[in-house]
Amino acid sequence: MQLFTRFALAGLASLTFGAAHAQTDLLADLEKQTADTARREVVTATFKGTRIVNAHSVETAGNGTLIFLIQHRFGALNSGAYEFFGLDGAALRLGFEYGFSNRLTLGVGRSSTGKTFDGFAKYRALQQSTGARAMPVSLTLLVGTAITTVKFGMAPVGGERSTASRVSYTYQALLARKFSPGFSAQLMPTLIHRNFVEQPTGQNDVYALGAGLRQKLSKRLALTADYFYLLPGNTADTYRNALGLGLDIETGGHVFQLLFSNTQAMIEPQFVPQTTGQFFSGDVYFGFTVARNFTVKSGL
Repeated sequence: MQLFTRFALAGLASLTFGAAHAQTDLLADLEKQTADTARREVVTATFKGTRIVNAHSVETAGNGTLIFLIQHRFGALNSGAYEFFGLDGAALRLGFEYGFSNRLTLGVGRSSTGKTFDGFAKYRALQQSTGARAMPVSLTLLVGTAITTVKFGMAPVGGERSTASRVSYTYQALLARKFSPGFSAQLMPTLIHRNFVEQPTGQNDVYALGAGLRQKLSKRLALTADYFYLLPGNTADTYRNALGLGLDIETGGHVFQLLFSNTQAMIEPQFVPQTTGQFFSGDVYFGFTVARNFTVKSGL
């Protein structure tokens, strides 16, 4: 009888210990799942570079990273054989962008169009994330200025202009979301202010709504597009909406983009309010953009 009692007690203890151990494992699994759910993960690479096609993307240069941009646009494809279908008339912009932090980027550039110098600041206010306190979108604020240095006194009409009249400003809110590993989209409310307009009916303040997207085709290829809709006004009645289509090719340390657009200009004060080309009527400019990243400060 005593032997039976001992076996019974040992079995009961074993069952109790097993149940307690199983309960401990279950609680550990639940705690792990809760921790995984609570962990905040930042969504990266909404776009591969700081440009979509013509437009800026929400991306900023990494902390201590210098980006060298070569933006090139040939002439219109429908300019005919005499102009070698646009290859004889090219426009070029060289630019530098530096990340002072993961949020703040400052950039400068010089375009052959209008012999224009430009500068801008981009600040990443919000970044898309998942998990605890998830943020559904990324938001980058951009402010820029540009000054043309072309000699207007050489123009057929008009004359030389003051320094202040040569300056224009850009204000943008870049709002983007990465919907999947392969697809991203962006909205770009835009205000362009020009200190001087040539036409009496011209608008000093031009409002536009831009949109852009990126669709990955493979590990190294992606289709991109951006479009700026001019809000109703005299500028919208006179000029065209800027459209750009691109193919991004990732090649190690840089991104190479082939593109087609109805504008030859490469900065917002020029292509948002002054595009004249009709894309589907043949006014298409072929070009490319090369972006090369250099690590200036490492270990940040």
